[in-house]
Amino acid sequence: MQTHRFRALVDEPGPFATVYYDDTHTSEDASAVAELTARAVIEELEERGADASLTGAIETAMTVATPPSGPSGRVVIAGRNGVLVDEHLVRPAVKTEVRVSDLPYLVPIVEHGAESVAYAVALVDHQGADLTLHSEDGDTWTTSVDGDGYPVHKASSAETAGYGDPQPRAEEAARKNIRAVAAELDTAVDRYDVGVVFLGGDVRARAELLEHVADRVRERAVTIDGASRSAGVDTQATRDKIDEEFARRRLAAVDAAVQRFQQYEGTGRAAQGIEGVSSALRSGNVDTLIVGDLGQRTVVSADGLVAADVDALSEYGASDAQTVPADEAVVAAAVRVGASIVRTDERFTPEDGVAAVLRYDEFSSADAGVR
Repeated sequence: MQTHRFRALVDEPGPFATVYYDDTHTSEDASAVAELTARAVIEELEERGADASLTGAIETAMTVATPPSGPSGRVVIAGRNGVLVDEHLVRPAVKTEVRVSDLPYLVPIVEHGAESVAYAVALVDHQGADLTLHSEDGDTWTTSVDGDGYPVHKASSAETAGYGDPQPRAEEAARKNIRAVAAELDTAVDRYDVGVVFLGGDVRARAELLEHVADRVRERAVTIDGASRSAGVDTQATRDKIDEEFARRRLAAVDAAVQRFQQYEGTGRAAQGIEGVSSALRSGNVDTLIVGDLGQRTVVSADGLVAADVDALSEYGASDAQTVPADEAVVAAAVRVGASIVRTDERFTPEDGVAAVLRYDEFSSADAGVR
């Protein structure tokens, strides 16, 4: 996952309240369950020492938002300046996680959050298309493209007696509308740097549109079965396909990162373990952070730097070092140096639960953590 959208977040002053929970609304008592969940979260935040401003911000976010349709997970992060993150997760949280700490807890977003990539949803038929654009920052724009080709539907022979065969005119009108949609989609992909185009609607119109769009758009297209212009973009079929695609992309990113780590291991371009990865983070040399199970491990942190022990920070002149959870501080340090982050599973278990692919050769025989 690209992390630039978290850069301002990790520089916000703490403390932070972080909540991950199951926000599914599929049963008749879903509203009551949501109310109970919010109440339990607020009680736990208070037990963990959160002040009224943090609990109030979290409670408002959890109770006033529009309920989702179907299975859903959600993350809310609040700080001194109110709610800082409030977003949908691709998969519901297995259990509610609540933290009050000096740093935001980002690992579940890395694992289950929406990828920070601009994407488009186009629902097309032979009359035009409805196009919805989602920016990397979560902003959304919707527009409709209605071609001026007419008529689109073929009339029966009884309706057009004496007026010639209507079929060529209808087919040309449909093609004209499809070309108009293709031109608009090409422009949108280029203008907003769209990474994925989800394409639904009439099957034939969808296939014809793919023939007319630019190659760069066709290569980014993912078809959605069961979606239509009449049903609109906010359907379970559309949401499921979007979540499925981003989950697939996330797994592919994890596999690619692990393969790169294994390729570079022993060359000075890979690090693992808290000591080795912290050293690489302090020098700004982490390209991709691979987060496994960090468990209850801690690091020493000061002035945005992390280390396995306080002695490693002394040469940087860091002051007021604190012992903090590694799964918060190491991830925040990776965000600060602009590294991408992936969450691995049991297929790859790095030393201390963390590894990194480095930007350049930092091999040193004195640092056994880098290899």
